[in-house]
Amino acid sequence: QVQLVESGGGLVQPGGSLRLFCAASGSIFSIHTMRWYRQAPGKEREFVSSISWSGGITYYGDSVKGRFTISRDNAKSTSYLQINSLEPEETGIYYCNADVTTNSGWQSYWGQGTQVTVPS
Repeated sequence: QVQLVESGGGLVQPGGSLRLFCAASGSIFSIHTMRWYRQAPGKEREFVSSISWSGGITYYGDSVKGRFTISRDNAKSTSYLQINSLEPEETGIYYCNADVTTNSGWQSYWGQGTQVTVPS
């Protein structure tokens, strides 16, 4: 069983910053690509960022390029998302997703999400 737990969300004023965390635990052989998505109220879930196992390859959604930075610490099985210059329309639930190999094979897992609120 694999669990992804996000944390670090909260209430932040426009222009502010947060650092989100995604910690993986369980019977893990290897964590491959890790990703962040977000879902605003009444909208579909959208891709935010991803990072390869080595950390050498990262991708960002167009709306967050230059403001968000993804990183990871494989020793801690944790991904981080530094989010800066937040805007009210970025309010929503931020989800972590990871491709994980266990003794059952490869599977994609999701966390429960962490709420980010930016008041207008």
